[in-house]
Amino acid sequence: MSDTTVNDRYPADRYPTSGGSPRRTRRWVLAAVSVALGAILAFVLFRQFGSSEIESEVITFEVMDDSTLDLQFTVTRQDPSREAVCVIRARSKDGQETGRREVLVPPSDTGTVVLKSTVKTSQRPGMGDIYGCSFVVPEYLHPR
Repeated sequence: MSDTTVNDRYPADRYPTSGGSPRRTRRWVLAAVSVALGAILAFVLFRQFGSSEIESEVITFEVMDDSTLDLQFTVTRQDPSREAVCVIRARSKDGQETGRREVLVPPSDTGTVVLKSTVKTSQRPGMGDIYGCSFVVPEYLHPR
């Protein structure tokens, strides 16, 4: 038999008996940081793509001639007493923007309003859409 004891065969630095290992601590820190970053990302994405205070949708568009498009659309606001602005646009058949217009959405009694506007274009329009709406209304859109 040999004279080695159990402690000689298993060095203490290889198998620590107290406290967490640095590797385990790093894993917990990495997991906590990952969860925090995920929560921040979810919050930012919800703010950007979640339910918004103002939404719009095209009802119909009609090509009037080679340089004119009529667009009818709805605007839904959570607070209809606030005025808004929507940017509507005409696009050619290949998808290029050929005309654009800002439309003032005045305050109303109902949350959803239907608007109709005309967009002048640089070439024959193929379709109309809404670029977006905002509550930041430029001063030049207010009637004088």
